[in-house]
Amino acid sequence: MDNLTAFTEFLLMDISSSWQLQLLQGALFLGVYLGALAGNLLTIGAIMSDPRLHAPMYFFITNLSLIDLCCISVTVPKLIVNSLAGSSAISLAECATQIFLQIVFASTELAFLVVMSYDRYVAICHPLHYGLTVTPRMCTQAAGGSWATGLVYSSIHTGNMFRLPFTKSNVIHQYFCDIPQIMRISAPEVQFCEFVLLAVSAGIVMGCFTSLVLSYVRIFSAVLQMRSAEARNKALSTCTPQLLILVLFVVSGLTAVFGPIADKPSLWSFLTAVFYIMVPPFLNPVIYSLRNRDIGHALARLFSKNLKLQCPRFLD
Repeated sequence: MDNLTAFTEFLLMDISSSWQLQLLQGALFLGVYLGALAGNLLTIGAIMSDPRLHAPMYFFITNLSLIDLCCISVTVPKLIVNSLAGSSAISLAECATQIFLQIVFASTELAFLVVMSYDRYVAICHPLHYGLTVTPRMCTQAAGGSWATGLVYSSIHTGNMFRLPFTKSNVIHQYFCDIPQIMRISAPEVQFCEFVLLAVSAGIVMGCFTSLVLSYVRIFSAVLQMRSAEARNKALSTCTPQLLILVLFVVSGLTAVFGPIADKPSLWSFLTAVFYIMVPPFLNPVIYSLRNRDIGHALARLFSKNLKLQCPRFLD
């Protein structure tokens, strides 16, 4: 062991050796990042500024938007800086931070999706008990529990992955510190412990997924039994966005877990990572604003209010 080198810095994947293409790549991802940032901030701002949206469901949507905003901020800014600076290096501490935050936000989002499915289940299937069941205290406890679960879960995995020095290699065939890539260059003891942890995690995730499926089956069964078309449309307008977010989360999660673990730089590996890291935070605000009428109306009122403040003479 004395002759082995313990790496304290990793080399990320270079997408292109051309300086012009690196600048174009940096500009492209900067545009996507700013779009996701603006979309999620607008969603949060619209909900917070409109008293009509100060309800449990929108409290959870605000948390999801915050998670999306933080999730894309973990990896994309470093990619933009590396692209513009022509660098591919990342320190061990930065890499551990990326891994820790990725797991925090992914596991917290799953917990929030479970809580939101329960919220919609009670609201649609047991509307008379909604005010007694989904109270402000319950919402605060659910949100705190979701964030605490993500922090604890991430601490266990990150602590295991970085408890031993990296001596195999310091080359990561991805544009950020991806968990499969870190596992590829980890010590055998770390890999074994992580496989055990992942096996336990798979059971927990399957339990959450089963709960989600059962909740939405009961929800749509209740919606289909509604006699009023207006009631059905209102129920669907609140459930469909959450279901679409869930589908996007599951697809991106499956892509991350079952995607190819590249042993050399490849465009396919890069595009796969771009999908599950950047697409959900970018599309989620679009889904909220287009599929949820209340948020769409709140955004329209927010824009109208700001426009009147900026140009009062022209709008009078």
